[in-house]
Amino acid sequence: MPWKQVSIMEQRHEFVALARIEGANVSELCRRYGISRDTGYRWLRREDYADRARRPHTSPSRTAPEMEAAVLAVRDDHPAWGARKIHRILLNRGWVPPAASTIHAILERHGRIVDADRHPQAYERFEKAAPNLLWQMDFKGQFQMANGQWCWPLTIVDDHSRYALCIQACSQQKTQTVRSWLEQTFRTYGLPAAFYVDNGPPWGGGEPGQYTPLRVWLMKLGVEVIHAKPYHPQGRGKNERFHRTLKREVLAARLPIDIQRAQTEFDKWRHVYNHLRPHQSLDMQAPVARYRPSNRAMPDKLPEMTYNTTDILRRVPKGLPKIAFKGKLWRVPKAFMGETLAIRPSVKDGIYAVCFGAKQIISIDLTKGQGAL
Repeated sequence: MPWKQVSIMEQRHEFVALARIEGANVSELCRRYGISRDTGYRWLRREDYADRARRPHTSPSRTAPEMEAAVLAVRDDHPAWGARKIHRILLNRGWVPPAASTIHAILERHGRIVDADRHPQAYERFEKAAPNLLWQMDFKGQFQMANGQWCWPLTIVDDHSRYALCIQACSQQKTQTVRSWLEQTFRTYGLPAAFYVDNGPPWGGGEPGQYTPLRVWLMKLGVEVIHAKPYHPQGRGKNERFHRTLKREVLAARLPIDIQRAQTEFDKWRHVYNHLRPHQSLDMQAPVARYRPSNRAMPDKLPEMTYNTTDILRRVPKGLPKIAFKGKLWRVPKAFMGETLAIRPSVKDGIYAVCFGAKQIISIDLTKGQGAL
């Protein structure tokens, strides 16, 4: 399992939840989680047995004080959860809870409602039709830990299901750090079709569409990178909302002592968020109810781009972001140094497309005598 800090119990719960989904490939899940098929099916049998021991769905003998205490207990365990989430959690536990409005009144009466709960921030809504079509990735704003050092939480969320695929405590925001955790995430959940990111490093160069080493690496894996429009944070509303929830439910209570403690807290909360926490936009289901691992497995070896026999190929020198063509040097993005590019004629005379695989990255205009990004 990639996240070494995650306990065996948490790993088992996540595996069982994904394996129970209709059409799940249990053998492939076992491979990704690093367990044998016997272990996987044994975990499933244990969970099935545990399920039969749950509390009955109705409890007519419950009194109003006991119900009120149950409402407050859920709120105290999860201080950022509102009435609708508490209502769903009580249902899941076998209670017959009062209406969400009544639960809200209980919270009000006991001083559990703060101003931030009365005026939630609105975000633009959009959603992909299926899991793994789009993952949103970002660094949540850094925070200083109790030991004085800084932490940058790296977060990856599936757009369709809101399933949190990764919450990693990082000591910096370098490309190699992000790539390392992406590799481990891919090996567990498979490859997405695309990432939605902002324009900052390491996935952006400050402007939309700019190429970085991380983007080139993702292109080799067949993963598209979509950059948000500058000065349009509403386009990343789902990611911003996730970060606000992470702050309220984890970091607002107390700051971790160090990176290791931060990761422990993130791992615990990731399990709660994915498997227990009702989500309003998911009809009060937890994200695991809508998530499926990707069928595109992470390859053992990074693929190389393939080209046609008719392509004019040029290898970009590692120390010089230029290629030679028609007796001149043409500038290419620095991220492609050391890579092989293809030059293909276009429908217009004197215009050539410079491509990385099937993706055009620049054009060469012989009529102007210069390359154009």
